[in-house]
Amino acid sequence: MSEVKPLLIEIGCEELPPKALDELSLGFANILVDEMQTRYVSFSGKPIVFATPRRLAVLLANVPTVFQPMTLMERIPLARAFNKSGQATPELLGRSKNLGIKPEDFSKEGSELVYTRTPPAEPTSQKIAELLPWVLKRVARLPNIKPMRWGDHDYAFVRPVHWIVVLHGDEVIDVELFGIRSGRQSRGHRFHHPQPVHIADADSYLDALRAAKVLVDPQERRKRIAHELGTQSGRIRSAAKRTDLRVHIPAELLNEVANLTEWPTAISCSFDSQFLVVPHEALSQTMRENQKFFPVYNDQNSLTEHFVGVANIDSKDPSEIRRGYERVIRPRFADAKFFYDEDLKTPLSAQQEALKTVTYQQQLGSVWDKCLRVIDLSRVIANRLGVDAALATHAASLSKCDLMTRMVGEFPELQGVMGRYYATADGENAEVARALDEFYKPRFAGDDIATGKLAQVLAVAERLDTLAGIFAVGQKPSGNKDPFALRRAALGLGRTLIEGALELNLEALFREALELLPKVQGKLSEKSLKAGLASPQVDAEIRKQQETGLSSDEKRALTGDLGTFIFERLRGYYAEQGFGAEQFEAVRAIDVETLIDFDRRLRAVAEFSRLPEAQALAAANKRIGNILRQAGGMSSGTVEAAVLDAGAETDLHRALVEANEAVKPLVAASRYVDILRRLAALREPVDRFFDGVMVMADDAAKRNNRLVLLSQLRRLFLHVADISLLPAPERTTGDVAQ
Repeated sequence: MSEVKPLLIEIGCEELPPKALDELSLGFANILVDEMQTRYVSFSGKPIVFATPRRLAVLLANVPTVFQPMTLMERIPLARAFNKSGQATPELLGRSKNLGIKPEDFSKEGSELVYTRTPPAEPTSQKIAELLPWVLKRVARLPNIKPMRWGDHDYAFVRPVHWIVVLHGDEVIDVELFGIRSGRQSRGHRFHHPQPVHIADADSYLDALRAAKVLVDPQERRKRIAHELGTQSGRIRSAAKRTDLRVHIPAELLNEVANLTEWPTAISCSFDSQFLVVPHEALSQTMRENQKFFPVYNDQNSLTEHFVGVANIDSKDPSEIRRGYERVIRPRFADAKFFYDEDLKTPLSAQQEALKTVTYQQQLGSVWDKCLRVIDLSRVIANRLGVDAALATHAASLSKCDLMTRMVGEFPELQGVMGRYYATADGENAEVARALDEFYKPRFAGDDIATGKLAQVLAVAERLDTLAGIFAVGQKPSGNKDPFALRRAALGLGRTLIEGALELNLEALFREALELLPKVQGKLSEKSLKAGLASPQVDAEIRKQQETGLSSDEKRALTGDLGTFIFERLRGYYAEQGFGAEQFEAVRAIDVETLIDFDRRLRAVAEFSRLPEAQALAAANKRIGNILRQAGGMSSGTVEAAVLDAGAETDLHRALVEANEAVKPLVAASRYVDILRRLAALREPVDRFFDGVMVMADDAAKRNNRLVLLSQLRRLFLHVADISLLPAPERTTGDVAQ
């Protein structure tokens, strides 16, 4: 058995993109492992991933020093190996030649000729040298990565490469990549240790670079930054003589700063408190996004004049870095204050006129046209929910006005937030002002929905118009392309309806949204598109669409497509909460008017699935469905008691009548959990019925009566969901069409 040693591969580059560094380093490790497994280079344990702004590295423990190739086996059927005269066929001769052997070297095994050969072992280092070029080519092709070329060379990588370390234990694996020969010389911190770092062996890599002021383990850097921020937080509290101050550490910012530094050191700073009159979201936004600084808040969650920057150097004079950080942030804050002061001079409602000059979508008109549609939808939705319709329509009329302000023009991420501030400054109703911010929620994965009912009305109306309009003009998402963020809008709409417990008919909402769209709708024909947008053919088609708009059939089809699109998003939403795919499909199979009703049914089905009777009843419903389908569908009418046979058939009918009476008030009250619990009691009479009764009897009267009985049983369960779609135990006896 060959010796095993750790394998280290480090690719040293110019500064790598910090937001992509985690994805890059993990992709590098995964591709390396994949290429090794493809070439049957064995190792044990998981890869250890290292990364800094200037390097990607992977350490694999226990990689054998000797590569044992797989045994090669060639098989040829005797019928193809020899002709009728017993002579070797061209196929056998060709195979033999390719393998470098004679036809007689094949051995006969049954009806085949077989040749087995085990190639000699070779050093693993040779295989690693062969696969590395393929690994790095694949890394350069990772999604969202744009490879660069440098100098007058043809090769490309994420960033120009300056050094390569490839060590198997203490042995250098010789390979040339990007015109650079591999070795054991890495590089330390750009300022603290500019000279090369000698790596004696793969196991000493971490310690050697730590001594050169480089923390190659991203987790170690994150922990150091968190510790440094905690230390600076204590110093800020001490200097300010306050105990209510805390450094805000967003996880995304922490990761990005860790990917910008190799030896992070925190520096406490401050800015002029006069800037605190500017909305705190704008100040913290520019600190986090533009300067990568950590803001400091008090116990009331209000921004203070303190912040912390993280330098990539352990300076002998931190005050110089502090002055630099404070100097660079001042003009950003001054700009924000100027924008804010200028915006306050104009009422928010005065921006409505400017919205008419901004195109939302060519066929759907301006942003103001969109606002008008959202106003109509908000009025309808507010009236159905018992929300003040006047406030809803007024909020909708202001909902996009902050897009035309200087502040949002500079900080687009603040749309909605600034609407709230400007509406408050204008003396608008507090609920309206809050809705202008909240209706954008959820803004990102994991974000909460809007909490206020007025904001929820606006959130639903806005997303309804977006989805209906873009679907109507034929630009629904395809593949990874989703320029209008319709998937996010669909999930936001679904979550708002469900988590806000809004009793709104989704199909009716989409129909109303489609009715409000302008007549210029539909996707232009392929022939017209090829002719060019300025051609007479396209102009004629647009005029035709203006005259006709969407037909009733098109609106009906779009409504169905939109509903399907929403449920596709909800499938993942519920899967994240632990609901099974079969449970989701069981409720999806029936006609549900509102998403909150869908949610109640799904939760009832999930609770029912945990009952001991669930699997047997699911199997019975599946069996009933098959029988009724083969009989031509569900039967109507009433069960003739006189035709029933005594015993299991009569018992099931009696139990069915009792259950039907018991669930009537539960159905009226939408108490789905209680309905399914009550129906679980039918397991025993259902099992006895199928054990002792032949449904498809020769006697037509008995057969039809039993089909009516089963149809009533099926309808009873369909009050909640189609539980036949739930997992059921495999049948061992009986006949589906009994």
